[in-house]
Amino acid sequence: MAQHDLTLRIAPYLDRHLVFPLLEFLQGKALYPEREIMEGKIELLQRTNMVDFAMDIYKNLNDTDEVPPEMMARRAEVVRDLRRLEKEARPIIHFLSDPNNVRTLRLDKALNLRFLQEQYQIGPEQIEALFRFAQCQFQCGNYGMSAELLQSYRQLCASPERGFSALWGRFASNILLQNFEAANDDLAKLREAMDGQSFVAPALALQQRTWLMHWALFVFWNHKNGVNAIIDVFLQEDRYLNAMQTNAPHLLRYLCAAVVINYRRKSVLKDLVKVILQEAYQYSDPVTQFLEALYVKYDFNEAQERLGECSEILDNDYFLSAARDEFLENARLAIFETYCRIHQCIDIKTMSQKLSMDEDDAEKWIVNLIRNEKLDARVDSRSRTVVMGVTSQSIMEQIIDRTRDLSIKTFRLANEIVGGTRA
Repeated sequence: MAQHDLTLRIAPYLDRHLVFPLLEFLQGKALYPEREIMEGKIELLQRTNMVDFAMDIYKNLNDTDEVPPEMMARRAEVVRDLRRLEKEARPIIHFLSDPNNVRTLRLDKALNLRFLQEQYQIGPEQIEALFRFAQCQFQCGNYGMSAELLQSYRQLCASPERGFSALWGRFASNILLQNFEAANDDLAKLREAMDGQSFVAPALALQQRTWLMHWALFVFWNHKNGVNAIIDVFLQEDRYLNAMQTNAPHLLRYLCAAVVINYRRKSVLKDLVKVILQEAYQYSDPVTQFLEALYVKYDFNEAQERLGECSEILDNDYFLSAARDEFLENARLAIFETYCRIHQCIDIKTMSQKLSMDEDDAEKWIVNLIRNEKLDARVDSRSRTVVMGVTSQSIMEQIIDRTRDLSIKTFRLANEIVGGTRA
C-alpha cells in the first residue's frame, strides 16, 4: 500500500507542524520501517522550536540518554529567543490580558493604533513583537496561545499582508488544536481574502490556492459539512479546480471519495468523470479507477476489483480512514444502482460477487436498501433474484438537482464578474 500513500505528495504543501500528525498515523499503520518514520520526525522537529520533543525521540530511537551537542545548543537558542520575544511583547500582552481594555478597542484599526500610542505608549513595534511572539509559541507547539495571540494581533494590525499571514497561522493552530469549527471559519476568511487579492500575480494566487486546498483537507474530513464543502470547492469553483488540475491532481482521490460518500449529490458525477478522464495521464489510483470502471466502462468486474483495493487504500489514508466504511457502503450502492439500470432481473448470487459480499448478507443488504431507499424493486426468494421496476428520476428531483447546480454556477459567475470589475 505504500505505493498509493500520498504523504510525500501532500507534505510539500503543508506547514511542518501539520505534517507531524501524518507521520504519527503512518507509524501506527506500519507502512514504512519504524526507524525511517522516527528519523523523519526528528528531521521535521529540528526545524521547529519543539526541541525537547525531538530530543526525546532521538533518545528512544538510539536507546541512549545522550543527545548531540547541536541539539543542546539549539535548545538554549530557543529558550533565549522565547524570553527575548516575551519581554518585547509584554506591554501589549499586559494590555490585552484585561478584558476591559479589549472592550475599548474599535473596528477602526487606525483609531486603535492612535489610542494605544497615546494612552499606553504602545506603538507598531510592540504590536509586531506580539506577532513574532505568537510565531514563536506556534513553533514551540503552544497552539492554543498562538491562536489567541494571532487573533488579537489581527484586531490591531493595519497591514492586510501581515493580517493575512496571521490568519494562516491561526488556521494552522486551530487545525492542530482540532478546533474544526473555528478552523472552518478561518478557511472561509482565507478564501475571501484570496478572492479579493486582485493585485497578486496569477502564479502566486495559484500557489496560495493549492496550499489552501491541502490545509483544508484537515477541516473537510472532520467538519460536519465537510464532504459537501469538498465538492463545492474542489469541483464547482473553477479557480480551485484549475489549481488542483495544474498543481495537485492527487487531490482527485479526496474529491472522488467525497462524491461517493455523498451519493445523494450524484448529479455532479458527470463533471467529476470528465475531470478523472482529463487527469488520468497525471494521476490515477483505485479510487479514481473505480469511478471510471463504473461510469465510463460499465465494467462491473473491474469496479469490484477496484473497490477491494479502495478498502485497503482508504484504511491507510490519514484523511479517509475514518470514512472507509461509509465509502464502501455507498460504493456498493453505486454498483447496485448502476447495474440495475441495465438489468431488469438480477441474480442475487451474481450481485453478491460484484458487491464483494456473502450471498446471504448481500440479500439482506438489498432488502434493506429497497426498503430504506424506496426503490421500485422486489426480491423473489424462490428464484433468488431481484426484479426491477421501471424507475426514473422524478420531474421534481430533476428540477431540484438542476436548480441547485444552476444556482451554484450563477453564484460563481457573479463572483468572477465582481472580481474582474475590482481588478
